Amino acid sequence: MKLTLQTQLLHPPDQVCVLEATTRAFNAAADWLAGEAFARKTANKIALQKLFYRTLRARFSLSAQMAVRCIAQVCEAYKRDKTKRPCFRPFAAIPYDQRLMSFKGLDRVSLLTISGRILVPFIMGSYQSERFTAAKGQFDLVRRKDGKWFLLVTVDLPDGTKIPATDFIGVDLGVANIATDSDGSRYSGASVEACRIRNHDLRRSLQKAAVGRKRRRLRPKNIRRKLKSIAGREARFRKDINHVISKSLVAKAKGTGRGIALEDLKGIRDRTRFRKAQRAKMGGWAFHQLRSFIEYKAKREGVELVLVDPKNTSRECPSCGHIDKANRPSQAEFRCVACGHTGHADVNAARNIRSRARALVNAPKVSERHFGLQAA
Repeated sequence: MKLTLQTQLLHPPDQVCVLEATTRAFNAAADWLAGEAFARKTANKIALQKLFYRTLRARFSLSAQMAVRCIAQVCEAYKRDKTKRPCFRPFAAIPYDQRLMSFKGLDRVSLLTISGRILVPFIMGSYQSERFTAAKGQFDLVRRKDGKWFLLVTVDLPDGTKIPATDFIGVDLGVANIATDSDGSRYSGASVEACRIRNHDLRRSLQKAAVGRKRRRLRPKNIRRKLKSIAGREARFRKDINHVISKSLVAKAKGTGRGIALEDLKGIRDRTRFRKAQRAKMGGWAFHQLRSFIEYKAKREGVELVLVDPKNTSRECPSCGHIDKANRPSQAEFRCVACGHTGHADVNAARNIRSRARALVNAPKVSERHFGLQAA
């Protein structure tokens, strides 16, 4: 199993200038080469290397291996969608491999730049350091909006021993409750929504104050500094909540010998329309992030994960199977108009997800059905 660890680089001001210059040069080269690849309608790495390798080295001052990585980066981006010309931002992440970097212990890394090699100290948390010995392959050098530099390190970890599951914990993802499982446990989204509203109001008031100061020809330096310090606060809080929820769900599934069943919500934002008042709230719904956290944690622990069709999971009665929009009189309430079954809407949806996963996994295979017919 591949896992990406994040380590923060600690660098003096002179190294910052070198890293910025290297990143700008690499991405300028990649952006120029992307235009040439798009004009020729080719994503062939060997062909582009024959045509533009020397130009990249001479025009953008890239080293030999940096030029090779630049060509590979452009080919990879262009292959995703050949109808569009790839564009590279000045501070987009740049790839590093073993020829461009080497670790000097657990606190320093040697990076090749357009000005030669530099030795940069870095720090990592206990979680990263425990798994750092399995680091291998290509790494990414990333500059965040706040000016901090990070190295994203890919590590290979052994998968947990997978235990085939015949029963599952159904998990319904939502907004009022970020996650609800079929056992009845609910993980509220109230704290995330409160954080979103608080940060939205704070940003709006600070931006309004900055505009007022600018009109009065005053320097809103302190306001800009405050805006910079709170940038990403909401995203970090949401990410932490998703880590806590995913860890709890996987631990429960492993402890009870069950798998985890999720709805396949791919493309839900393209299929669903929201009112203007709901757009900010729904736009911040990080269900894909939560799903990815559950997926890699489940794989690491050997817990089986199944995706089911989400259609009508919130409208279907788990007792009689009747499906009707009227079964949901409110966001949190479920009341079947056919048999009278009542319950919490999210718990009901999670139980339907569990039932679909059990039916999917326990259904007889084609060969088994044929064998049964022959035996009969």
